[in-house]
Amino acid sequence: MDILYRTSATVTGGRTGHGRSEDGLLDVELQTAKELGGAGGGTNPEQLFGVGYAACFLGAIRFVAGQRKIRVADDATVTASVGIGKRDDGRGFGLDVALAVDLPGIDTATAQELVDAAHIVCPYSEATRGNLDVRLSVVEHA
Repeated sequence: MDILYRTSATVTGGRTGHGRSEDGLLDVELQTAKELGGAGGGTNPEQLFGVGYAACFLGAIRFVAGQRKIRVADDATVTASVGIGKRDDGRGFGLDVALAVDLPGIDTATAQELVDAAHIVCPYSEATRGNLDVRLSVVEHA
């Protein structure tokens, strides 16, 4: 693979700790969610994963749409719902992910085609493929 960009981030303390990207632009205090026995009130890994996946997926939609000469509105959104829980095999934890895509001004059928194509292009989708079932949905407009 021809690497086009690489970065790094370092975390101390784990889920209740501190994370920082190498350039310092991301600098975040981490807190374990109350639902997982922590104090809550801070950013957690599931939120960070959700933001990363949603941003990447919307970028993939814009890439695919650009190839097809379809304009994606500036207010298009991808909302990632990320859950964590004990795996059915009892050997650890797993993620549950759903992406809801809102592409105003694009009919539902075309939006679904873009979402399906983006799911092939997006590196987050590629990284999770075969490891977790990512549910995709298109927000329908009247």
